[in-house]
Amino acid sequence: MFIFDAHLDLAMNAMEWNRDLTWSVADIRRSEAGMTDKPDRGKNTVSFDAMRTGNIGICMATQIARYVKKGNPLPGWHSPHQAWAQTQAQLSWYRAMEEIGELVQITDVDTLDTHLEYWKNTDGKKAIGYILSLEGADSIITLDHLHRSYEEGLRAIGPAHYGPGTYAFGTNASGGIGVKGKELLKEIEKLNLILDATHLCDQSFWETMAVYEGPIWASHNNCRALVNHHRQFSDEQLNELIQREAVIGVVLDAWMMVPNWVRGQSTPKSMNCSLEQIIDNIDHICQLTGNSNHVGIGTDLDGGFGTEQSPMDIDTIADLQKIPELLKKRGYSEMDIVNIMHGNFITFLKRTWK
Repeated sequence: MFIFDAHLDLAMNAMEWNRDLTWSVADIRRSEAGMTDKPDRGKNTVSFDAMRTGNIGICMATQIARYVKKGNPLPGWHSPHQAWAQTQAQLSWYRAMEEIGELVQITDVDTLDTHLEYWKNTDGKKAIGYILSLEGADSIITLDHLHRSYEEGLRAIGPAHYGPGTYAFGTNASGGIGVKGKELLKEIEKLNLILDATHLCDQSFWETMAVYEGPIWASHNNCRALVNHHRQFSDEQLNELIQREAVIGVVLDAWMMVPNWVRGQSTPKSMNCSLEQIIDNIDHICQLTGNSNHVGIGTDLDGGFGTEQSPMDIDTIADLQKIPELLKKRGYSEMDIVNIMHGNFITFLKRTWK
């Protein structure tokens, strides 16, 4: 089954974790043996080889660099100019991966169709298609920087990440979008960029819904009805997105999959966290809509966590191929499964870019 993954922090892993994604997952793990600077050292799940093994032919690949003002305890860059420079370093890495045939950038319907045909009809090592997404807009110093990013292929943007941001408030924060946020949203709409609602806190979410009329999705978000935390979306929020023809990508971060997860203490095995909970989230969204047209996969694998905080039946990203059979056992049809694994996001892109 061909897979579209709507959220992977590939460049972050390469540029901040210093992982060479042209290596195998096993080789990256061996290279990190004994390292303790990050909790997921030696527990990574993503490499280009693992993506090809799992038939993950297209992903939304992020740029991410948080700007933190004085007094903000979150890790990040101390000026928006530093954050911008970091995203440009990440862009340079994507370009370098294009040059050696590991990646190919997708920016419109023509390049999307060309890549889908190429992936279907090519044997051996294939270049993985990527669509550029910006997670958190703090690195956008001015609206001119947004236009510059668009010219480089940026096609989706989330206004906030964690904490208070320049344009909106994100996870573990509370507040609205303000004047700057509204100006950014207007420009996003003019450029026909996809607004990624993931990470918006409740107030920023609803203020965004009141003024934004362009294309919108949630690349990596689960259901608050199943894990009662503000990082997930409530049924009211999910229904709002569905009414706007959005697709919601379910995320494989364990603390968002099972209730009462304690970071640094809980383990996937102790919490019985498996892909079954991802199927629960998929099913919940399908029950809200009465169909399978508004849910997909947005794993966030190696988004600052590894196997210590992933479903226990995930060793590498290639194990996403277990999902179709689990859906089939829940009574989902072949067409439903196609929709969920790639069809809905691809349909969304073709509709948005037509």
